[in-house]
Amino acid sequence: MAQALKAVIFDFDGTLVDSYQAITASVNHVRAAHSLPPLSEPEVRRCVGRGPAYLLEHTVPGMHLDKDMARYRDHHPSVLRSGTHILPGVQETLMHLKASGLHLAVCSNKPRDFTRELLDALRLASLIEVVIGPEDAPRIKPAPDMLLAALQRLKVTPAEALYVGDMVVDIQTARAAGVSVWVIPTGSDERSTLQAAKPDRLLGEFRELDMVAAGERFS
Repeated sequence: MAQALKAVIFDFDGTLVDSYQAITASVNHVRAAHSLPPLSEPEVRRCVGRGPAYLLEHTVPGMHLDKDMARYRDHHPSVLRSGTHILPGVQETLMHLKASGLHLAVCSNKPRDFTRELLDALRLASLIEVVIGPEDAPRIKPAPDMLLAALQRLKVTPAEALYVGDMVVDIQTARAAGVSVWVIPTGSDERSTLQAAKPDRLLGEFRELDMVAAGERFS
């Protein structure tokens, strides 16, 4: 017998928000420090979602990673809010899910403080009970550690949770944690790429998540 859904856990960049303008600006700030030409937003987008180290290793290759990480973190607050906006349908859908009694959380490879600041700025913080970032687990996604940490804090089992993301990394993370996974092609991976990775459901738009608030099967 299927378990009842108790929690929905979300990736952040590309799933709840479009933050690629801000991320691109900070990447290009780091590149400028090395006299490298700027990258376009699409060039940066495909490197987002696998953590800060991966992002900089693939957009500023062969440089001093620790120093570049510090440059990125120092610059990012200056563009964080202005370069990020909530994706269509997200606020209304999160409100419906919360009102239905579901626990909501975010599990993202984005540094936790940046995620928390944006949730507050976008007026989503009151809807999200738990925020898990790379600081909260030994390994980042696609390892299951962060998602398992979110489940533990929410006090739910893998069978009682749904993970929602925008990348193959999110599918891999959910599979490793034993959690059902739905994805939406609003982030770094294209629809065909997501489809080939065989999520439990490929959404056309974020508002389709309302179906779980109505009690529809999620696995």
